[in-house]
Amino acid sequence: MAKKIIAKTAAQPVSMSESVTLIDVARLAGVAPMTVSRVLNRPELVRSDTQRKVMEAVRATGYVPNLLAGSLASSKSKLVAILLPTIANSIFSDTVQAMMDGLTTSGYQTLLGLTAYSREREEALVEAILGRRPDGIVMAGTSHSDATRERLTKARIPVVEIWDLTDKPIDMVIGFSHEDVGAQVARHLLDKGYRRFGMVSIDDPRGLRRCERFKAELAKHRVAAPVFEVLPAPATFQAGREGFSRLLEQQTPEIVVCSSDTLALGVLAEAGSRGISVPRDLAVMGFGDLSSAAYAFPAISTVRVDGARIGKEAARALLERFNAAPDAPKSPVHIDTGFTIVERQSTQRQEA
Repeated sequence: MAKKIIAKTAAQPVSMSESVTLIDVARLAGVAPMTVSRVLNRPELVRSDTQRKVMEAVRATGYVPNLLAGSLASSKSKLVAILLPTIANSIFSDTVQAMMDGLTTSGYQTLLGLTAYSREREEALVEAILGRRPDGIVMAGTSHSDATRERLTKARIPVVEIWDLTDKPIDMVIGFSHEDVGAQVARHLLDKGYRRFGMVSIDDPRGLRRCERFKAELAKHRVAAPVFEVLPAPATFQAGREGFSRLLEQQTPEIVVCSSDTLALGVLAEAGSRGISVPRDLAVMGFGDLSSAAYAFPAISTVRVDGARIGKEAARALLERFNAAPDAPKSPVHIDTGFTIVERQSTQRQEA
């Protein structure tokens, strides 16, 4: 018996089990496929009533445009990849929000990848992301494997390294000197009269660089090296509590300097549980100026980084590259956004 074939009509939407195509949308809307393409890509060229019919058909069929296919013709994917070590705390949130705002208004979408402070994971992510043909990549930090640096250099796409500075960036760099943070915080606390230090950090390369420069600055002033505890990433309250507990097993410092505000909050909690008063018995210093730092009790002294500016400058640098002529010379981008030491109650020395 011959198989009966039923032709699809405009009144019969495509089955949800089938792959919906632009032709299916055109058939349902009663227009040519070229008209559907124009509505999706250049709607200003199509009458409003036709736009309405096409968009109703798009919603009815669940059609999703193949953006990668379009990028093959235009050499533009309109995609920017952002690689961060973690989203376990909000230290990068202002940067990412400002960057996404700047890119989205120009029609770019963002893809977020997490490296977990691992060069190996970053290397694998870069390889996978390059297969998606991004127009640009943003990376937190400047410490990468040789393979990652070589792969990105050969990719010939804009790369922005953020939250750090280096004299040898892959392409563009926007951030601040972690070494300068360590040195200036040490001098600031020495000027306040502190001499017996403890430090708590996670194994974040940038945080450890701040700590090493802090220790070097103490040595320059002939002050004893701090007791120092390093815990696995990411930074958490629990890590702060555990780090402070380990410090107390060695000696009782006058002040604990933490590689993040999150760790500092954990130190405050552990100190409170032991009846140690901050700042009377112990001072605490953080980094990052998270919103919670100003509202802790006592409020935490910290280092403020202009994360929003870093994000805006990164978006601006990328868009300038995207919009430049292919043969235009590349302007070097090396922006130092600086930092500010914020003095609050947790490091205010008490009168004897």
